[in-house]
Amino acid sequence: MELKIIHFYPDLMSLYGSYANVSVLRRYLEALGNTVTVETVAPGQEADLSQADFLYMGAGTERSQKAALADFIRFGGAVKAAAEAGTAMLFAGTAMELLGKSVTDAGGKVYDGIGLAGFTSVQGKKRFVEDVYGKTDLYPQAVVGFMNKCGIVKGLETPLLTSLSMGYGNDGTGTPEGFHWKNVFASQLTGPILVKNPRLLEVVAAAIYQQRGETLPAERPVDRWAEEGYAITAEQLSLRCQNKSLSVN
Repeated sequence: MELKIIHFYPDLMSLYGSYANVSVLRRYLEALGNTVTVETVAPGQEADLSQADFLYMGAGTERSQKAALADFIRFGGAVKAAAEAGTAMLFAGTAMELLGKSVTDAGGKVYDGIGLAGFTSVQGKKRFVEDVYGKTDLYPQAVVGFMNKCGIVKGLETPLLTSLSMGYGNDGTGTPEGFHWKNVFASQLTGPILVKNPRLLEVVAAAIYQQRGETLPAERPVDRWAEEGYAITAEQLSLRCQNKSLSVN
């Protein structure tokens, strides 16, 4: 298949190696025999989202996030239409907050989001900087990552991670994290999330195939380094969770 990825604002929104989410997905899809084109979108540039197989925006500073939002708001209707139609997309780090109803900065100024979902985000001066170990309903294995955020998300009913054994979720320690609806995936985990979590990479690729009326082949590419890295990270974070539980008891 010929597949098209649209990458919003790679210059503004690429903290913590966020661009690698696109790189690893492209490599995975090409290893499956597809031809993949990545179209980058800069502020003021036009893009036809109806022709995309995958939409992506990465993490940025709170200042960069507002600059991205000022332009991204014009794509709100097209993004919502694509999401409703089942187009796969991932919004990582602070990009996740743009999908909601509003973002309030640390000074109290309110910015309208695109309203794909009804949640709101309020940013404060305290940052939550920590490792994350959680569960998703999408597959049995744990999800791992790293978080550095200052926003608290309220009113989100369909999280990507249904529970956390370690880390700060949408609105508190151990609460659900991220957003998932149809083929929309969003999380404030960075690192980047698709590199750190090979199973989630498969799920996203499967969503792209599903929208094309296809299923992933039974024989799929395996990145040994990514698998080994995930195994080590998951094991160490799991041990930390167990030790913490024992110390509390």
